[in-house]
Amino acid sequence: MKSALLLSGGMDSIAIAFWKRPDIAVTIDYGQMPAPAEIRAAAAVCAQLGVQHIVIRADLSALGSGDMAGRPEIEVAPLPEWWPFRNQMLVTLAAMATLSHGVTHLLMGTLQTDGQHVDGQPGFVDRLDQLLKLQEGSMRLVAPAIELTAEQLIRTSNVPGEILGWAHSCHRSDFACGECGGCRKHYRTMEAIGMGAY
Repeated sequence: MKSALLLSGGMDSIAIAFWKRPDIAVTIDYGQMPAPAEIRAAAAVCAQLGVQHIVIRADLSALGSGDMAGRPEIEVAPLPEWWPFRNQMLVTLAAMATLSHGVTHLLMGTLQTDGQHVDGQPGFVDRLDQLLKLQEGSMRLVAPAIELTAEQLIRTSNVPGEILGWAHSCHRSDFACGECGGCRKHYRTMEAIGMGAY
């Protein structure tokens, strides 16, 4: 089995990288505001773990809305950082980039708490897994932390604080704004695991 991980550079995907040690990590710059910081964080983790790092750049900024795209929210957006069909797009690009590397299992960092979004639910992962198999026949989609909260994932992974400290979770910029949903989740999780100073 050869595995690849969608590595955003956030705390969840960094914890999964440390826990599952994929052969390849894929970070995608799709036009989101914090992309440069996400790539730096992901690259640092890959260097530390000895994981091959692939960066894909596909400017889809005109298709996003709200915080992550640096654009006004649109009426149908359920959240301020909404990007329609984002997980479907990320999985598709990562699968395209890693198929030629012999990857058989693509890992994504969906958590139990992501179930508020349709594309964070087990049914979505199952259907996208089936679609990958139907289309090319040789790759599986796996969400190893889908039954865990962020706190449970970090404890399960045993990721050291010095590695987790590289995580970039802000939805708005290269530097943590401290106010967006990503920053608030980051701070809540760090406090819950007793690492509030990081």
